[in-house]
Amino acid sequence: MIIARHADGPAAASALGEHLVAILQKGIAANGAASLALPGGSTPVPLFHALRDARLDWSRVSITLTDERWVPPDHRASNAAQLREQLLCGRAGDATFHPLYDGSATAAEAAGKVWESLQQVPRPFDAVVLGMGEDGHFASLFAGNAGLADALDPYAQPACVAMRAPSAPVERLSLNLAALRQARRIFLLVSGAGKHELLMQAARVGADGQWPVSALLGLRHPVTEVFWAP
Repeated sequence: MIIARHADGPAAASALGEHLVAILQKGIAANGAASLALPGGSTPVPLFHALRDARLDWSRVSITLTDERWVPPDHRASNAAQLREQLLCGRAGDATFHPLYDGSATAAEAAGKVWESLQQVPRPFDAVVLGMGEDGHFASLFAGNAGLADALDPYAQPACVAMRAPSAPVERLSLNLAALRQARRIFLLVSGAGKHELLMQAARVGADGQWPVSALLGLRHPVTEVFWAP
């Protein structure tokens, strides 16, 4: 784990945005295209604002989500709706967006089909950005799920997995850790002293710790790069 401390949330978002633009530019120059996986929630909104008008050939960038609440794309809780409203409304609107929600009745029913559709996204991802909850979850990989151990196995078959959150909307679809680590760089964007302490504890106990994020921090490649603000 590599930690970069910033003065506040906007400063962390701005610094990460600059990193991501450089990474995407490098990917486009090397491969003709680049790809990016992004989280939902309130924490990444300043990052989306830092990215959306960046001078970049967004038409060569594919964007998907790390996870999605299983609600229609016009629902206020939809990560896709947030991405469209906060990121894909400036220059970044030229990017190709690959949503996770496909209209299926359940996330479990959709998991295989959605993973197949994501084969259109160039991989390894040039970058994956994640957030972390107060309970140590990342993406929608929550403690207490029956399939969590398999979802956190970095050597499992990369896939989308159905998960259940402790709060509504309960049903989620998430990339598993094996899919998320198909990336050149992984970034974790967090804020607050409590989350910093949790990260320190999770890193000390290693990949078998009680928090899902322990498995992420246990990756040797790519190493998780944390952008943190008090």
